[in-house]
This record gives sequence, structure tokens and C-alpha cells, in this order.
Amino acid sequence: MLKGINTLMTPELLGVLARMGHGDVIAVVDSNYPAYATGRPVIPMPSLNSPEAVRLVVELMPLDTFVEAPVRYMIGEGDTELREVTRDVLAVATELEGREISGAAMERFDFYEAARSASAVIHTQETRPYGCYLLTKGVLPSFGPQD
Repeated sequence: MLKGINTLMTPELLGVLARMGHGDVIAVVDSNYPAYATGRPVIPMPSLNSPEAVRLVVELMPLDTFVEAPVRYMIGEGDTELREVTRDVLAVATELEGREISGAAMERFDFYEAARSASAVIHTQETRPYGCYLLTKGVLPSFGPQD
């Protein structure tokens, strides 16, 4: 056990987040997503839905401020409004970042292609359709002790 780390955090996920650098991406996907087909390391999180997994990541990992959309999300054909699961994920990201995170939509096959370059894939048990996200790591505002 470590102090100050969410008890849902796994050693595997903690290691992936620690090894990621600025601009690297981690995928958070729903239960229907073919996570193992990406060829990337898969971290099963069977007790979490997508917003809970995003919370776990963003509690420790800053989202990128150098890109317009540090959160990208999958949409279904014909989607014209944000799905509830995406509204929930963006609300979590906004809360934890202390700034508005609006995200950017991606068609399903574009998302699949982008996920192939993720550092890892967090496979949740999210049952709501299209509960899939790509989170881009940012930088910490300061490094080391303050003078």
C-alpha cells in the first residue's frame, strides 16, 4: 500500500503511467472493445466503468494543455449528441483538471487505429455503448521543490 494513491490503482497501471511522457496516450475502453486486438499492453479493470477508470488515471496523470483535445472519444454512426458516458467522463476530467475539458469525437475505425499507438489499454467493464477514450498525458506545472 502507498499513501495518497487510490486503492483501486494497480501496480501495472501505476507503472504504465510513470513510464509515459508528455504527449503519450493511454486508452480507456468499454467491455465491448477488442482491447487485445490493439497489440498494446492491456490492463483489465473489471470492477470499474469508464468514468471511474478515467478518474483513477487523471488523479495521477495531468492531461495535455498543448493540444486542443486531451480527451478523444469514440462516437457511433449518426451520433449528434454526447452520450451520457462521455458527458460523465468529460465531467470527471474537467473536475480533476480544474479547467474545461471538451474533448474531440472520433469515428470508430479512426479510434481503433489511434488506439494501436497507445502506451496501454485499460479494459473496463463499462456497458454503455461507445464508452471508449484516449487520454493524452501533459506535463506537471512544476518540477521539484519550490524555492
